[in-house]
Amino acid sequence: MTTSIAPFRLKPWFSERVWGKRDLRPWYDNTGTTELVGEAWLTGPQCLVETGDFAGREFQSFAPELGGEFPLLVKLLFPNEKLSVQVHPDDAEARAMGEVRGKTECWYALEAEPGAYVSLGLKDDVDAAKFRAAVADGTAEDLLQQVPVSTGDMLFVDAGTVHAIGPGVVLLETQQTSDVTYRLYDYGRPRELHLEKGLAVMKTKTAAGKVAPKQINGFTRLIEQKYFAVDRFEVAAGVSTTVKMEGPGCLVSLSGTGTVKTAGSSVELVPGRAVVIPVGTGSILVEAATGTSFVRCQAPTMV
Repeated sequence: MTTSIAPFRLKPWFSERVWGKRDLRPWYDNTGTTELVGEAWLTGPQCLVETGDFAGREFQSFAPELGGEFPLLVKLLFPNEKLSVQVHPDDAEARAMGEVRGKTECWYALEAEPGAYVSLGLKDDVDAAKFRAAVADGTAEDLLQQVPVSTGDMLFVDAGTVHAIGPGVVLLETQQTSDVTYRLYDYGRPRELHLEKGLAVMKTKTAAGKVAPKQINGFTRLIEQKYFAVDRFEVAAGVSTTVKMEGPGCLVSLSGTGTVKTAGSSVELVPGRAVVIPVGTGSILVEAATGTSFVRCQAPTMV
């Protein structure tokens, strides 16, 4: 398959959350709101295109031209307080409940303060009955496995994993394009819970946990799973590197600036913004204006 659509950059869409922050610097100088922001959606359907022929349009508005809905929702998360204890269904469970698909995700720690942690999975011998009782008496958090987080850690969170994120981190989240979340416990905050749905899909044992990086020719593979692969590239100032795109995906600069080039097109790569690479583009060239670190998030062409 070939594409006539050149790579283009998206403007982040900021999602207000009770556990978020007002100040997202150095990632973003202005969010356009005075409310607490917890998430910057980099490839959300409502993100506006900043460059190219579709500039000014919502990302979701030209999905047919791209071959269908973009399969990955990439975000930056900015927790100032603990997120709710939650769980996501897998594809089959989600469809049985009338949703399009489930939600498997991963988190890459861009920043982590000393003592930062996430809650990932249930402790041994915890079943649905024990968890339900703990929600009722306010001790649900005690039943979760706490995982310390350091800058550079990659964590896999497969569907069915009961999880929560603590404060003191900035995470790059790559996930299926889905916002199906069942909130199990929220520390007494007055938000809706979805306990019955969540208990129905939670699993006592999952594959969730830290993932060791692998060095591959020219980049670091941070994770490779059924729905996504995430790789990190480090390019010195004034150097160019060829990046191969095998499926739909995007590039996100973590630091430094550069230029994404294909035949007849050029898009600036800047921190905290996604450059979408349409299917069929093939290899692209990234020229680093400064020392640049960026990630490639891509999905297989068939899942």
